[in-house]
Amino acid sequence: MNFADSLTARTKEKSPVCVGFDPDLAKLPEGITKDADGVLEFGKGIIDAVAGTAAVFKPQLAFFEVLRWEGIKVFWDLCTYAKEKGLLVIADGKRGDIGSTCEAYAEAYLYEGSPIDALTVNPYLGIDGVRPFIERAVKYDKGLFVLVKTSNPSSGDLQDLPIGDEVVHEYLAQMVEGWGTQCLGPVSNFSSIGAVVGATYPEEMTYLRTLMPHIPFLIPGYGAQGGTAADSARGFIPDGTGAVVSATRSIIYASYGADWREAAGKATLEMAEELKRALNL
Repeated sequence: MNFADSLTARTKEKSPVCVGFDPDLAKLPEGITKDADGVLEFGKGIIDAVAGTAAVFKPQLAFFEVLRWEGIKVFWDLCTYAKEKGLLVIADGKRGDIGSTCEAYAEAYLYEGSPIDALTVNPYLGIDGVRPFIERAVKYDKGLFVLVKTSNPSSGDLQDLPIGDEVVHEYLAQMVEGWGTQCLGPVSNFSSIGAVVGATYPEEMTYLRTLMPHIPFLIPGYGAQGGTAADSARGFIPDGTGAVVSATRSIIYASYGADWREAAGKATLEMAEELKRALNL
């Protein structure tokens, strides 16, 4: 199934909650060992806790790479486990390069049968750094989320620079909309090529939705970074589809005690309910 159709169906069935997973060894809860085995146990516990409510699991590659080869194995094990539990998987790697290097990155994550459904991509190198990902997304029914307006405080250093009558992230948004028209889902009418747009910039998000009517949004910045459900709702279309909202720390570190699984499940459910109210669903 086309990735955008799968994403839309899953968010309707469950919720538009995307659970980010950034396993910092220093923050692992009570009873979890501070090593790769502990990260695997922690990850499976979080997946079990959120799978009934969340639509998406989003592991951040950096936190696995720091554990060297053992961490990379845990990453793939958790992606497979999340798929088995009915979650879509977005690998948050922000990959981007050119030539054979870009081809290799694309093949590494977006191959036929991969447990990864989508990958975050950095477009700074232009279409040369995005095309190999697009080609594999189309071929294997995978998805991409291109960085457009990120949630971090300094995102405006480059993304808000003026070019003519617009700014860089607005120009990029129009490029992403153009790239996305080649892989629209027949059911959702959304593209398999999505955009990362931070909840911490709600006014910009409102305008970007008009520039990218066919692009699903991955919305970081909710919760610990200060973005709210009302801010995030600006990235959706009126029927409550077209986006997923990512939260990490407020869910996976909802408790550091023995009740961390229960706390993660409760935080996910509360987030889903908050988004539902903000979307008037």
